Amino acid sequence: MRSPIWLVLVLLLTLSACDGSMKEAATNAPAKSESTAGVDTPAREATGSNQMRRESAPEARTATAGLTDGLSQEQVQQKSLAPDSLASDEAADRKIIRNANMTMEVNSTTETQHRVTSIAESHGGFVVTSESKQREDADPNRRTLDIKLVVRVPAAQFGVALDEIRGLATNVREENITGQDVTEEFIDLEARIRSQRALELQFLEIMKQAHKVEDALEVQRQLAEVRSDIEKLEGRKRFLENRSSLSTITVNIEAPRQMTVSTTGFGRELRDTVSDAVDLGAALILFLIRFVIVMIPVTLFVLLPLGLVVRYLVRRAKRIRMAEALATPAPAEAE
Repeated sequence: MRSPIWLVLVLLLTLSACDGSMKEAATNAPAKSESTAGVDTPAREATGSNQMRRESAPEARTATAGLTDGLSQEQVQQKSLAPDSLASDEAADRKIIRNANMTMEVNSTTETQHRVTSIAESHGGFVVTSESKQREDADPNRRTLDIKLVVRVPAAQFGVALDEIRGLATNVREENITGQDVTEEFIDLEARIRSQRALELQFLEIMKQAHKVEDALEVQRQLAEVRSDIEKLEGRKRFLENRSSLSTITVNIEAPRQMTVSTTGFGRELRDTVSDAVDLGAALILFLIRFVIVMIPVTLFVLLPLGLVVRYLVRRAKRIRMAEALATPAPAEAE
């Protein structure tokens, strides 16, 4: 009797399990359909938005055209010139060392010197060196003063100051303008300084972790080398900044040179020949006079005493030979 009861219980459990699985399948089916609908809905919305964009594209173009037409011509030009302004900013950031060397003739060198100094100071510059030298001339009235000035002005005022200085000259005999672009070297120096400072920080961290004296001394030696390199790089960087921010103008101020006109002719050549002969004769006479004047003390103090000493020695030698000859007996005559 027990076996039929167990069979009935097993059948009831099996039926209940089948009913549960069917209910779960029925409940999950709407969820899947909802999820599928959720997936399809954005796709449909995206398709609809694309169609709306296509339809609204011509309207957007017309609106943009209307805005462009509403803008003034100057605004359009400013927009088109925006890349040029960026290029000009990059050019302004470049490091360029500019030097100028000028030789000019003026009527008054001292007055021009003061005016060049005032031009440099008016543009924010200053005078580095000032040298003066007198030009030699046989005629004292024609002797002039040549002046050399070395001034430094800001790089932005280099061209204006150079034009004003050039305007002071009556004649520019020589002018030389040079420029050296050191932007690449400047950027390289900045990168090397950053790397050296990072290395310095690493050595400082290692120094904190060093427990032995030998390790600490070695790290300190390496740190000193790194700091020395940093100082050298920063010194070079400051030099380039100074030379690029201030341009150098060397001004040689001279008075106009006198032009000599040579006139040729027989009479002039004859006069020149006679003048040269007279000058030569006068030079010979002066030479003889100087020779006699020089030889008088030489004769009195050198030649005369030397001659007396030589005469005394010669006479003494003769007396000695005569005494030796008399002291020597004559040989006996043969019988």
